[in-house]
Amino acid sequence: MGLTTKILLGMIAGIGLGILINILNMSQLLGEGVTNAINLYLTGGLFDIIGRIFIASLKLMVVPLVLVSLISGACALSEGSRIGPLAGKTVLLYMLTTAIAITLALCMALIFQPGVGVSEAAAAATSSFQPKESPPLSEVLVNIFPTNPVAAMAEGNMLQIIVFALLMGYAISRCGEPGKRIAAFFNDLNSVVLRMVGVLMVFAPYGVFALLAKTFAGLGLEGLLQLGKYFLVVLAALIIHALGVYSILLKLFSGLKPLELLKKMRPTMIFAFSTASSAATIPVTLATVEKRLGVDNKVAAFTVPLGATINMDGTAIMQGVATVFIAQFFGIEIGLTGFLTVILTATLASIGTAGVPGVGLIMLGMVLQQVGLPLEGIAIVIGVDRLLDMVRTAVNITGDAVVSSVVAKSEGALDEETYYDANYKSVSINDNSTVGAH
Repeated sequence: MGLTTKILLGMIAGIGLGILINILNMSQLLGEGVTNAINLYLTGGLFDIIGRIFIASLKLMVVPLVLVSLISGACALSEGSRIGPLAGKTVLLYMLTTAIAITLALCMALIFQPGVGVSEAAAAATSSFQPKESPPLSEVLVNIFPTNPVAAMAEGNMLQIIVFALLMGYAISRCGEPGKRIAAFFNDLNSVVLRMVGVLMVFAPYGVFALLAKTFAGLGLEGLLQLGKYFLVVLAALIIHALGVYSILLKLFSGLKPLELLKKMRPTMIFAFSTASSAATIPVTLATVEKRLGVDNKVAAFTVPLGATINMDGTAIMQGVATVFIAQFFGIEIGLTGFLTVILTATLASIGTAGVPGVGLIMLGMVLQQVGLPLEGIAIVIGVDRLLDMVRTAVNITGDAVVSSVVAKSEGALDEETYYDANYKSVSINDNSTVGAH
């Protein structure tokens, strides 16, 4: 049985068990004592521990993988002086997709009006929710550049790590023979890190099962029904963006067939859905983009980690719908200027707030402040945000793959034979771990 099949089975079993536990909690069929024991020892105990260990083990590999892979890629890029054009294309494409995403979200929210008719009961959580203060945009932009690369690695600040790795890779390529020896060392180290990722992926189905069982056990049906219209509008916008917008952009800018990319990215999308973390999914996304889509490492090592950091298409869609929802809920008219401000703020903030913890809510806080909406409105939508966050992550990593393919095609760094190869059962992260096998 392939790893993807095992992950899919783990996901289905986790969702099923989580929903069953939630029903038992609501109905108290087994009695209060048994229900409390299940919540304490199973949901909040075993599943919570396994899920957190799994996510921690994935995040363990993110910094070494991004650093080593990006230095290796930057060494090759620097020899042909392609870092500047590559970076420019990548950032512009990510900003373009983000702008399209939030525009799509605003249009759908204005058409379906999810905030009209929502009862006051949906806002009951506002009294207990304290929104975080958004940092100044100038501050987070300056913080992209590291003062201490070791601290950046310890804190997992991805943008600072990317800047340092690019600079180091460029310097290595300009050091002659010493640089060649160092480059060979990082190439070998990259293979070792990928092998470590493969070892950890063996435990992915069990981690996915635990994560989803805990998530769905705590997801109340009442809150989902109360915010059902908001939930469905966000979900529809995410699906349209992932399947429609990305397909059009891929075909328009590269001429590649979108269906091939979507088929090969499907296992990675399932994995991203289960983890709800673009950063934790970097190892799998990087392996898929390189080995299944044929993107050269020197491009993928830059575009994928950068995309996991600044590609906020899913979050932008949430912000667009949430802004209109909150405005309608409180009966505040923000007008055309307000909507244009939302588009501009969310697009620029997707880069500026990339290294800030809790980036989605901070970005939404920035947007609401810019158009004069109450920050307390965040509490209304936060109840269903976890499930939507899982879908957003799958959308984001699909965007990373699309931009990587477009940039690679424009740089002559895409192996189209691999991209169109229908027989990809043997594609793997390393010699021992198959990714996305059918």
